[in-house]
Amino acid sequence: MTDTKSGDDKTLSMTGKKTLSLKRPGVEQGTVRQNFSHGRSKSVVVETKKRKFTMPGDKHETAAPVTLAPRPQPAPKPVVAKEQPKPAPGSSSERSGLVLNELSTEEMEARRRALQDSKVREVEERKRAQEDAKRRAEEDERRRLEREESARRQADEEARLAAEAEARRRSEEEARRRAPQPEPEAEEEDRDAKRKAKPGLPPKRIATPEPARPARPRGGDDRRRGKLTLNSALSGEEGRSRSLSSMRRRQEKFKRAMHQEPREKIAREVTLPETITIQELAGRMAERAVDVIKFFMKQGQILKPGDVIDADTAELVASEFGHTVKRVSESDVEEGLFNIPDKPENQLSRPPVVTIMGHVDHGKTSLLDAIRHANVVSGEAGGITQHIGAYQVEQDGQKITFIDTPGHAAFTAMRARGAQATDIAILVVAADDSVMPQTVESINHAKAAGVPIIVAINKIDKPEADAQKVRTELLQHEVFVESMGGEVLDVEVSAVKGTNLDKLLEAILLQAELLDLKADPERTSEGVIIEAKLDKGRGPVATVLVQTGKLLPGDIIVAGNEWGKVRALVDDRGEQVAEAGPSMPVEVLGLQGTPQAGDRFATVENEARAREISEYRQRKAREMAVAKHAGQRGSLEQMMTQLQESGVKEFPLVIKGDVQGSIEAIVAALDKLGTDEVRARIVHSGAGGITESDVSLAETSEAAIIGFNVRANKQARDAAEQAGIEIRYYNIIYNLVDDVKAAMSGLLSPERRETFLGNAEILEVFNITKVGKVAGCRVSEGKVERGAGVRLIRDDVVIHEGTLKTLKRFKDEVSEVPAGQECGMAFANYEDIRAGDVIEAFRVEMVTRTL
Repeated sequence: MTDTKSGDDKTLSMTGKKTLSLKRPGVEQGTVRQNFSHGRSKSVVVETKKRKFTMPGDKHETAAPVTLAPRPQPAPKPVVAKEQPKPAPGSSSERSGLVLNELSTEEMEARRRALQDSKVREVEERKRAQEDAKRRAEEDERRRLEREESARRQADEEARLAAEAEARRRSEEEARRRAPQPEPEAEEEDRDAKRKAKPGLPPKRIATPEPARPARPRGGDDRRRGKLTLNSALSGEEGRSRSLSSMRRRQEKFKRAMHQEPREKIAREVTLPETITIQELAGRMAERAVDVIKFFMKQGQILKPGDVIDADTAELVASEFGHTVKRVSESDVEEGLFNIPDKPENQLSRPPVVTIMGHVDHGKTSLLDAIRHANVVSGEAGGITQHIGAYQVEQDGQKITFIDTPGHAAFTAMRARGAQATDIAILVVAADDSVMPQTVESINHAKAAGVPIIVAINKIDKPEADAQKVRTELLQHEVFVESMGGEVLDVEVSAVKGTNLDKLLEAILLQAELLDLKADPERTSEGVIIEAKLDKGRGPVATVLVQTGKLLPGDIIVAGNEWGKVRALVDDRGEQVAEAGPSMPVEVLGLQGTPQAGDRFATVENEARAREISEYRQRKAREMAVAKHAGQRGSLEQMMTQLQESGVKEFPLVIKGDVQGSIEAIVAALDKLGTDEVRARIVHSGAGGITESDVSLAETSEAAIIGFNVRANKQARDAAEQAGIEIRYYNIIYNLVDDVKAAMSGLLSPERRETFLGNAEILEVFNITKVGKVAGCRVSEGKVERGAGVRLIRDDVVIHEGTLKTLKRFKDEVSEVPAGQECGMAFANYEDIRAGDVIEAFRVEMVTRTL
């Protein structure tokens, strides 16, 4: 086929005449318009041969001309050749052209490839759907088993409690039934006897005064003999009499006994927690601790006043002493601390709390930086956010609170906390990088917290940015943006250029309006700890997000295991504020210690309650830690046996960081490095600078000290230098984890790798004087090297493994013998060799392993 010019086409259409040309008989030419993608087309001249197609029994009919309208397609379609009826010399006008629908080889190949690709995709999608269905089924089964296990445990616990209550009731009924019913007079006599027998009040002294004892004769031997006094020294007498003070004390005691009458027993209601000491129980009953201990001694138990007893034993003791009991749980001290209902008439609209989430280096902090018109990124090491920051901005007279979370995988726990404290999640996705692993994690955290997502497609100013690709990839993770028919808002922004930032803020306010966020500012305040650190000048400082109520200076708050009185409130600009309302992030000064990031805080009425709650939580934390370590500790024999069996090597570390959240992230990252052979053991971790006590602890436990954004003071540096303890400083978590990983790899035992060299067959054995037996061999495979390890194989069984003593070719010692050559070999310290044995040579290498 040949192309023709468009001008010739026009001439043909206008004149209707054809130019003279030589034609082959039976061949006619025609022109058709061929269409391509993007609206391109060209004219093509086609030649057709006229043939008659007749079927048996059919009359000869002229084929009607077929006209096909060209359709624009995304890919080139096959060329349709249309023949137009043309008069020829000596023929009628009944002759017509035939339609030729021929596909080129390239187009056929393209169709075949497209069909194969579609089949492959279909198989992959089917396989992926089966895997997803299998995973969902496994997850459902696991959840079902967990629910059944929980229900079973609860049923067992209820049955146990019911059985104990029934047994206690039966025992009480049995005791009442067996006890004889005393008559009124006998009961009165029994009560008098009990009063007289009360400890500390001897009945004889009460009834009849004790007569004065006759004075001992001076000079008699008594317990005070041997003490030298002025009178005895002057008079020369050895005997002694009572001192004046002793006589006075004795007379006062006698008078008290005369006038004191037995007190009437007062029945009290004794409040019993889950555990109580004997001393505290005696105090609550207004009894002497000695009497309680005597009661236990009658039962055959020897206890001290400081010993702890459980609530059931304390209830039995209190009942025996004639008191009533009120059982309470220790956790009751936390009742009414959280989740106080708001008053509907006091509720007001509050600013939305927005969490910026996404993959590392996708521009989250830069976006927040552009929104705040402040520079946050420059303060972070390596431009990577290491902490959670909370900030507040204003748009159209309405405030928005932002929480910036780190995007690195090690900060997963911190990011999860950020999602739980938020109302709206902004998912930042770089247009040039698209969806990444931490992007998927952020989506899962936001869905788990049940918060709506706004997608911010960042870095659209880059030439390789592709926003549509981001929207398409988000569909795989069930994030349907509005342009794709979903409900998720998406905004294309550029943090560097400041593009569309106002649209992003408008989208946040629109979403907040749909959520209808309200809070009661008049009630006691509650909130969450975003971050906490130990500041050298200000003490423990906690960044908190007030969720309900109003926090004021002077309020007494409980945050996790710590409590304190608010000394000052500092906003994100570093200025002191008089109050912090709902959805406002502030720094709180005045806590007794550093709480954990993610702990909830609440205001309480007085210091006594705050201290009680704090002590209860600290005690529970200690008990949990003791219970956790008790199972791991065991006896010394168990520890040694376990160490011998497991062979786990430990890498002890003391970690100090600037804030609690970073320490938690570092510990979590180091835990993931552990294997069956080696693991990191965190001896101690805490917020604050490195002190001398940390160095002492590291020296005792032979640990290395790691400081994350902190430094050691002079005393600690001197102590570390003297003890030879290494202190490593880091400000980026990547480097810290990599260094610890490299150090832990050094504890791994090297891997023994064996390389096969070759085989040699023993042809004959020679017995040489002063040398011993020498094998005459032919190397059948590979090669044999001097100094290599060898095995003697007889009937496919290894008889001996050792080294070569000599390797000779003719009379010369050689370093190696290749395949096909003969040589002489002798084993070191072994001579049981026979003709027909096979010698296998191998090389052993010790390869350093890494985690």
